[in-house]
Amino acid sequence: MSVSATDVQRLRAATGAGIMDAKRSLEEADGDVDKAKDLLKERGLTKAAKKADRETAEGVVHSYIHGDGKIGVLLELLCETDFVAKNDDFRNLAQEISMQIAAGDPKDVKELLAQPYIKDEKQTVEQLLQAAIAKLGENIKVTRFARYALGVGEGAEKGDG
Repeated sequence: MSVSATDVQRLRAATGAGIMDAKRSLEEADGDVDKAKDLLKERGLTKAAKKADRETAEGVVHSYIHGDGKIGVLLELLCETDFVAKNDDFRNLAQEISMQIAAGDPKDVKELLAQPYIKDEKQTVEQLLQAAIAKLGENIKVTRFARYALGVGEGAEKGDG
């Protein structure tokens, strides 16, 4: 089946996929954009799994303050290269995960990744992370975070518990 350039462009805008990946997925899905998104997501998760063992020595420490200064989060988000660490998509991911930590108050990284994502409860934070790995082409890891809430005990660093 032949697919239009408009559909390919629309699919790329929605998923961040490359031109040929978007075109192939649309062809396999007989032009159905939703099915093509599912195919890309499936392949993205496969790509993410292949990257899981790669070293993450770059990244950011991201800070987020919520609720007129009532809640604060520090997040360490790692990736493979400084090029990706400086990428807007990576920085936006750090912001999204920090907001999740502020809202969900997870006790550790494992619990954080299992939580439903606050902006789309159909997916988990782990799935959000896997989509970013597929889009950016590098391994990405949440290694630790700290969440502080005004008047609630002492803050404690939370890691891979």
